[in-house]
Amino acid sequence: MKLGALEAGGTKMVCALGDETGKIFEQVSIPTTTPDETISACIDYFKDKEIEAIGIACFGPIDLDRNSDTYGYITTTPKPGWANVDIVGRVKEALNIPVGFDTDVNGSLLGEVTYGDAKGLTDAVYFTIGTGVGAGVISSGNLVHGMMHPEAGHMLMVPREDDAYKGHCPFHGTCLEGMAAGPAIEERWGAKGKELADRDEVWDLEAHYIAQAMINCIMILSPQRIILGGGVMHQEQLFPLIRKKTEEMLHEYIKTPQMKDLEHYIVPASLNDDQGIMGCLKLAVDELARS
Repeated sequence: MKLGALEAGGTKMVCALGDETGKIFEQVSIPTTTPDETISACIDYFKDKEIEAIGIACFGPIDLDRNSDTYGYITTTPKPGWANVDIVGRVKEALNIPVGFDTDVNGSLLGEVTYGDAKGLTDAVYFTIGTGVGAGVISSGNLVHGMMHPEAGHMLMVPREDDAYKGHCPFHGTCLEGMAAGPAIEERWGAKGKELADRDEVWDLEAHYIAQAMINCIMILSPQRIILGGGVMHQEQLFPLIRKKTEEMLHEYIKTPQMKDLEHYIVPASLNDDQGIMGCLKLAVDELARS
């Protein structure tokens, strides 16, 4: 089976070919400029590849309600020029094949639970912490959409007593994204995260806010595993700090085997940054079956 994958990001679009086993044959990166220019370039890549279906994992917010007039649209994104863009409609019209569609973080989560270390789990959460913060959720074996889709990157944080930072998020100030995303690190400390690798105080504070998010996630969703990806999480020293702070904040309230083994509960992404593409391949497989 020959499938297409489109990982649609605000900075770049990754177009790839693969199959139902998650194997990736080839991939290219296309800069995200204007909708017409970018989507046309993606369509040009796929149009002679003889794919049976394509999966799109897209930055958002997006409309995932199949009964909605704007299903398949990027909706109220702050990215200039991309609000109310019918990305699914354009791809489907041009290629005339089934098009699977979900959020970028749900795509990454789907890749992990289908092909990665989370394979076989029915309840898991994937956070991407980078330029922004997003989360994908699978519950009882189903990706969570609900009213729209989870926006867990904007859960509100309790600022640490010694932290006077007002937050980077223009909507919510001290939400998780506002306190812990890459731009917040740079604004707070005056340098990008990769330039601050040896500054223990930077990562202690970062871990404090991510651990708060872990607690909220555990208490509300009770996942079997939490996966942390994205550029900020390339600072691997964060993982033991997050686990330690999560354990402290839990105060032994929840006693399960997972809580006794946080090293295998709060984990890094396992697919060499290809989890989003592989999730797109699974979206394509599922949409082909649906159609």
